[in-house]
Amino acid sequence: MHTYNYHHQLMGSESNRAHLLFFPFLAVGHVLPMVDMAKLFASRGVRASVVTTQSNAASIESAIGSSAVDLWVLQAGLPDGSDYFAAFPDLETTVQFLAAATPKLQGPFHRLLLELRPDAVVTDSFLPWTQTVAESLNIPRLVFHGTSFFALCGIESQLALILLTDANTNINTDTVILPGLPHRIEMLRSQFPVMTKNSNAFNELLDAIAKTEPRSYGVIVNSFYELETDYAAHYRNVLGRNAWHVGPVSICNQEMDSRKYLRGGQKNAIDQNECLTWLNRKQPRSVVYVSFGSLYQFSEAQLREIALGLAKSNVSFIWVIRGCENDDWVPENFVDRIRERGLVLRGWAPQTLILNHESIGGFVTHCGWNSSLEAISAGVPMATWPLFAEQFLNERLLVEVVRIGVPIGSEKFALAPEDRPVVGSGKVEMAIRRLMGEEEEAEERRRRAEELGEMAKKAVEVGGSSYADVGRLIKELIDRRIQV
Repeated sequence: MHTYNYHHQLMGSESNRAHLLFFPFLAVGHVLPMVDMAKLFASRGVRASVVTTQSNAASIESAIGSSAVDLWVLQAGLPDGSDYFAAFPDLETTVQFLAAATPKLQGPFHRLLLELRPDAVVTDSFLPWTQTVAESLNIPRLVFHGTSFFALCGIESQLALILLTDANTNINTDTVILPGLPHRIEMLRSQFPVMTKNSNAFNELLDAIAKTEPRSYGVIVNSFYELETDYAAHYRNVLGRNAWHVGPVSICNQEMDSRKYLRGGQKNAIDQNECLTWLNRKQPRSVVYVSFGSLYQFSEAQLREIALGLAKSNVSFIWVIRGCENDDWVPENFVDRIRERGLVLRGWAPQTLILNHESIGGFVTHCGWNSSLEAISAGVPMATWPLFAEQFLNERLLVEVVRIGVPIGSEKFALAPEDRPVVGSGKVEMAIRRLMGEEEEAEERRRRAEELGEMAKKAVEVGGSSYADVGRLIKELIDRRIQV
């Protein structure tokens, strides 16, 4: 681990290697793929470095493990523990902190780049100020959004529709068709991000992202070409963005233990061996895994409906619950009804291990891209329950484009659980039965999911589409260095 004023000498052939510096946004869903990506590039002979702040250094260092990735810590004078997303109660507070912390981070980041002179920096889209710093030193900046090509294209289409129809101030439940996309994609306007409810600070952040990204060298996407061929082409050729698909990066990091360190301070809900023992007692494809990511919140009423839906489905399940302080919502006799067939975990679960177990037949998910891509890579179909961010767009990809998803019926984009209509137990039960059933429709979804899982693995192997794109990017950066 290094601080920004540590001198790291390059000797011999190391001076001819490409050097990429990765700077993730400090939330678990953003850090995980960025660390995986750094490991991926290191495995291809690149000198890979990750930069972070003091409070995050220990967990990221543990996640890096024995891989050939350097860790650099910015000494920015931030209050201890204040620089991690999970420390903030809401998005507005987070954005306000980012605005206040940016001036403190810029100086140390500039000095680090001046000292290391990497061939490129890969920084999160939520850190738009890094574009100006990199530009000042003539270092290319690659943007990482942490989502799919489809979602990136869909966001552009949504913005165009908002400008055309004033959907921003007229949110209702009308169905609209997103313009300009390769497929006919319908969404409810209530599933669009409601910009007018966000703080001025958040709108300013989005504006900074929109202004700086076109000046960047390009975009790195954690996806693979075979999954969303039309949208990789649309993003590059129609929207005119320079982009490389490098994923699924999680496949390149199958050290299950390394990922448990990046859990936002949450305790492990279960020992991995204990989890495997439980799964090993179940029949192949008989268990549904239910988890909604690291940042979700549900009301007690919604948790109760999920519990009732799981109980009535008669399907074996693993349900991960986070952030609930009491059991007031637990239905009467719930524990007795699910005994032997249900495992409820509170805290952090080994998701990649669970999804890749042969007993898992389906995944009820919030459609965050990390979770969606991990399920795709494992060949597991999904029941989709988006909550906010780009999750409603990812749902459309899973349900309508690649057709491995069953929608639960989530209809409103909302950050706060109290702003979200409660999805009843009947809808939960029905979606799980459709997902896990033996009908032709369910078998076809499973077949497609398994095919995509095989494609995902081949994409990162030698000769695969993502393997080739990583190689092209490395060569391009080395050629640029020689020319400059």
